Amino acid sequence: MRQKIKNTFLLGIKEFWSLLRDPMMIFLILYMFTISIYTSANAIPDSLHNAAIAIVDEDQTTLSARITSAFTPPHFTYPELITFDQVDPILDSGQATFVINIPNGFQRDVLSGDHAEVQVNIDATRMSQAFTGNGYVTQIINQEVNEFLQRYRSQPEMPVELSLRARFNQTLDPSWFGGIVQVVNNVTMLSLVLTGAALIRERERGTIEHLLVMPVTVGEIMASKIWSMSVVVLLAAVLGLVFIVQGALKIPIEGSIPLFLCGATLCLFSMTSLGIFMATIAKNMPQFALLLVITLLPMQTLSGGSTPRESMPEFVQNIMLLAPTSHFIDLSQAILFRGAGIEVVWVQFLALAVIGAVLCYLSLRRFRNTISQM
Repeated sequence: MRQKIKNTFLLGIKEFWSLLRDPMMIFLILYMFTISIYTSANAIPDSLHNAAIAIVDEDQTTLSARITSAFTPPHFTYPELITFDQVDPILDSGQATFVINIPNGFQRDVLSGDHAEVQVNIDATRMSQAFTGNGYVTQIINQEVNEFLQRYRSQPEMPVELSLRARFNQTLDPSWFGGIVQVVNNVTMLSLVLTGAALIRERERGTIEHLLVMPVTVGEIMASKIWSMSVVVLLAAVLGLVFIVQGALKIPIEGSIPLFLCGATLCLFSMTSLGIFMATIAKNMPQFALLLVITLLPMQTLSGGSTPRESMPEFVQNIMLLAPTSHFIDLSQAILFRGAGIEVVWVQFLALAVIGAVLCYLSLRRFRNTISQM
C-alpha cells in the first residue's frame, strides 16, 4: 500500500513538470482565473447602466425641462442637448443609444388635451441596452407628464406599504454573481482540459509507452493525473477568489472558503475522471476539443449558473441532476453567497461523491481496456 501511494505521488510530480513545460497551458490557467473572471463580472451587466442619451428640446418649456432632468445616472448618463440636424450623425456614430425629440408645442398640446407625441430613436444594435432601456424611457416620460398635469410630484398612497430588503447582495450589483459564477465555471472547465490534455499529450509524445513498462498499475497512473491536476485547479481557484473576486472586484464572500474548496475537490474528482474518460475516446487533441465542446457547453448552460434551473423543463432538470456541475453550482452559491454550512449543503456533497465514484469506476475500466492501444 505504501508503495502504491509513493508511486502515485511521484507520478503526480511528473505531471507537474509536464505542465510547467507547456507555456500555453500555464497561460490558460492564469488567464481563466484573472482576466476571465474580471471581464465576466463587468463586461455585460444584466441591468441598464450608464446608457448614453441625447435630447432634442424644440419646445423649451417647463415640461420639456422636467423630462430632460429626469434622466440621471446610474441608468443613464446626463443627457446631451443637441439639435435636430445632429440626430442621425450621433446615432450613426454610436455616440448615443437613445435620442429623444420633444417637438415644438408639446407642452401646449398636453395641457389642451390634444394628441401629443415624443419621438424616441433607439440604436437597436446595442441589443441589451435597447431592449431594457425602451421600457425605462417610456416610464420616465409618462411619469413626468402625469406629475406635470397634477402640478406636483405625485406621491400615490398605497394600501400596503412594502418593505423591501435584499439579502446576500444588498446593492443588487450584478457583478457579484457574474464573478463567482465564472470561478465555478472555470474550475469545471480546467479540470476537464488539464486531465484530458495530459493524457493525450503523453500519447502523442510516446511517453505512455514508458509508463506501461514501469512497475506501476493503471489505477496509479489515473490517480496521479487526478490529484495533480486537481491541486493545480484548486490553487488557481484560491488565488482567483482572493486576489480577483475579493481584491479587484471587492465582492464580499459570506461563507467559508475551506468548505467551498472541499466541495470543489469533490467536483474535481468527478470532472477529472470524466476528462480521462473523454481522453480515452478521442484519438488526438482536435477530437478531444470537439468532445469538450459538446460536453462542457450543455453542462455549464443547463446546470443553473447562467439560467435558473427552475425555469427549465422538468425533464431537463431531472437529467441535469446526473451532472456534477449542477450540484457544484448549488453548493457554491449557498456557501459563497449565503454563508451556508455543511448542515445545509451535505446533500450536494453526497451527490458529488456518488457521481464521482461512478465516473471514476467507468473511467478506470475504460482506461484499463484502452491503455495498451494508446
